[in-house]
Amino acid sequence: MRLALFDLDNTLLAGDSDYEWGQFLVDRGILEREAYEAQNRTYYEQYVAGTLDIHEYLGFALRPLAEHTPQDLARWHAEFMRTRIVPMIAAGARALVGAHLAAGDLCAIVTSTNSFVTAPIAREFSVPHLIATEPETQLGRFTGRVAGVPCFRGGKVRRVDEWLAGLGRSLRDFPESACYSDSHNDLPLLERVSRPVAVDPDQQLATIARQRGWELISLRG
Repeated sequence: MRLALFDLDNTLLAGDSDYEWGQFLVDRGILEREAYEAQNRTYYEQYVAGTLDIHEYLGFALRPLAEHTPQDLARWHAEFMRTRIVPMIAAGARALVGAHLAAGDLCAIVTSTNSFVTAPIAREFSVPHLIATEPETQLGRFTGRVAGVPCFRGGKVRRVDEWLAGLGRSLRDFPESACYSDSHNDLPLLERVSRPVAVDPDQQLATIARQRGWELISLRG
């Protein structure tokens, strides 16, 4: 059995689910457009540049979850999946994940985006394991705070190690461990696996991948 780890945003998706969730709420009139949209764009630009303060960002991104009922959030998310996410899934992404699943590989989506947003997306791909940033809940409601270690940069490595340990495994147990990502923010995890794959990579990751002889692929088009 091999291990296959998939980044989600701009890797399996031709877009960023966290950013799009915020924009969806703005477009539905749930969030105030001018203030939220500008801040959402700023944080996304910081992520791309590699300067994002993840705790500051999560305080911003998780706040809307705390301000609404689980019933409303679930209803909005179903519409979000249908109108925003499914159109961002290219045939190549489905084929890649499907090939790993058909081969019997242990598959997980590993994403910094919170699990409320991403769990339905993992189900859409039929990926059985999701390692994501976890929003805190109390008495069935989101608090707006993060629970545990954010699944971001080095936190992805820690969370993957903890997940594997919970299965009684480690990376070295697999004859091949693949990680697919578009972002230089995922270098800590890409450097840990035996088969790092740059998928439609940003400029920084593309440069590093070429220098190190890593695979470069595209799932779009």
